[in-house]
Amino acid sequence: MSDFIFGIRPVLEAIRAGQEIDKVLVRQNMTGDLSVELMAELRKNKLNIQYVPAEKLDKITNRNHQGVVAYISPVSYQNLEAVVMKAFDDGQLPVVVILDGITDVRNFGAIARTCECAGVTAIVIPETNSARITEDAIKTSAGALYNIPVCREKNLVDSVLFLQQSGFKVFAATEKTENILFNEDFSSPTAVIMGSEDVGVSKTLMKRADKLVKIPMQGKTESLNVSVSTAVVVYEIVRQRYMLKK
Repeated sequence: MSDFIFGIRPVLEAIRAGQEIDKVLVRQNMTGDLSVELMAELRKNKLNIQYVPAEKLDKITNRNHQGVVAYISPVSYQNLEAVVMKAFDDGQLPVVVILDGITDVRNFGAIARTCECAGVTAIVIPETNSARITEDAIKTSAGALYNIPVCREKNLVDSVLFLQQSGFKVFAATEKTENILFNEDFSSPTAVIMGSEDVGVSKTLMKRADKLVKIPMQGKTESLNVSVSTAVVVYEIVRQRYMLKK
């Protein structure tokens, strides 16, 4: 099944029917009464709009797209505040994984699989510069993306501030520190920021984090794949909490 729809009227109807729209590609300088109606609906629903040349839309579909292609998410995104409050109400000790600039869908799927297996409360991604929940991502996650809350937030800095105000300690995983992951205490509500393969965690989020942690490396290779790094960090949290129960 295709994960996108095209054409002004089909996209309008999908939005009004409550479809989970991931992002909408709109042809630059598009005009016409129907396009005005579409743009008003997109802004009303605060959807992620990207203006692109017609050539890009033509590469996605050779049919009459009328200047608009909308990507449909196969799962519904959830509200971070609601997910966290429910976890507290249920007596859980929550763990949130924040993905900063993870754009590879297979890495995203692998991370989701690890997080769901480890009992992570939620995965947080930004509205832009993030992998989408595609069929490839779901397949790589072995279906885990159907079973773990994914929260798509407009501003990750605001998400970090909300978590800190809710009693979370926020860690950023980065090689730019001497602080070893295994020396930290994860016995309180915890959030971990994982960065992209190329630039890592953004400077802005590193400044907002409570502490920076790194995975010790013994070999000549500089770093682990981000999905493997996430697994190491998440399961250190699991290990510590498991030991507390014994």
